[in-house]
Amino acid sequence: MKLHQEFVIARPLDEVWRFFHDVPAVAACLPGAEYLGPRDDGRHAGKVSAKVGPFQASFEGEAEVRYDEAAKSVALEGKGVDRKGASRGKMTMVCSLQPVGAGTAITVDSDVQLSGTIAQFGRTGLITEIANALVADFVANAEAAMGARAAPSAASEKPLAASDSAAAVRPIGGLALLLAALRGVFRSLFRRTA
Repeated sequence: MKLHQEFVIARPLDEVWRFFHDVPAVAACLPGAEYLGPRDDGRHAGKVSAKVGPFQASFEGEAEVRYDEAAKSVALEGKGVDRKGASRGKMTMVCSLQPVGAGTAITVDSDVQLSGTIAQFGRTGLITEIANALVADFVANAEAAMGARAAPSAASEKPLAASDSAAAVRPIGGLALLLAALRGVFRSLFRRTA
C-alpha cells in the first residue's frame, strides 16, 4: 500500500533538518512509538503500538535511516513483528524537506506491506486514516519539541532532551482512530456523490 503525505512544520529548514538527525527525539514525537536504541550495525530498534477497538498491535523491529545532506531528504527502511497478533509489517519511506516561507514543507512517500491480522485494516483504508492522524499529532509534537529546544527555561539553561519531550507525547488510541476512520468514510461518500 502506497501512502503520500504533505505537511508543513512551522520551523526553519535548518532547524527541522537538525531535528530529523536526532532519531530518539523524532521517535518521541510519533504517537505510540518507543525508541529502544541503536544497534551495532547502525540500525535503530524501536516499537510502535496502536489500539483499534478490540485489536491491539505492538510492532517491535528495526529500521535503517539514511540522510542525503545535499537533497535534504531522509530514507528509511524498516520491518517489525507483532508477536501477540501474528502480524508483520515492512515499510520504506522517503521524506523530503523544502523551505516554505518561515517554515519547512515535508513530503513523505511510503510503501507499507502488512501481513497477518493487521492486513485486514489495510484493505479497508483505515491505515491511510491512521497515518493521517499520526502525521497531525507528529507535527504538533515536533513543533513543541523544537520550540522547547530553542527556548530552554531560565532555570535549566539546557536544551530539552528526547527523553524529556517523550512525556508530552500521547499514544494514539482507539477513539482517535475511530474518528479518523469516520472522517475517511464521509470523505469517500461525498467524493462518490460529487
